[in-house]
Amino acid sequence: MKLNNIFYKFSLIIFIFWNSPVNCAEKIIIYKGTLGRSITVESLNTLAKEKKATGTLKNILNITGEDKDKVADLLNQEYELPVVLTSKLIYSKIGSVILSRITKIIYPDKYPQESISIPALRAGVINGINSGDGRLSFLGFLNSYPNKNIAVNYTALSKVINKVESMTDLVEFFTGSPLEKLKNNSNS
Repeated sequence: MKLNNIFYKFSLIIFIFWNSPVNCAEKIIIYKGTLGRSITVESLNTLAKEKKATGTLKNILNITGEDKDKVADLLNQEYELPVVLTSKLIYSKIGSVILSRITKIIYPDKYPQESISIPALRAGVINGINSGDGRLSFLGFLNSYPNKNIAVNYTALSKVINKVESMTDLVEFFTGSPLEKLKNNSNS
């Protein structure tokens, strides 16, 4: 019993004083098929804070024609999320289903298995909320993600975006007097 108590105290002291800093994401690698392009999280942080694009991020913004100020605003946009409620949600059955679907798009690079991806997403969200004092931004998530490299499956992401856009169009159609729209379209 005495030896076990000494071991416990010694382990606690080592953990407290020699605890290495938590790792966070350093790169986002966007895959389309077998090809991949990487963006450093540091370049995203620079864009968000200074509104200055650097490296590969600068090239991607130039190619796509995206406004760097709008992208910086998206990176800085915060959402207020109660940590207890969010934790309960992402550990619930429906939360697990949602996270399972998200892991088809975002996962630790080279480790797309759900047994690794789901805990990584949970850790990124919960740690991001904690470090953001109850608020979470995309950068807060990245800076709390427990893997150095995040993979993004561009093809899967595109499919989700297309579904969301088509659902948005459908909702807009039915919420704004659909008969008038049908009459106007038939007269054209």
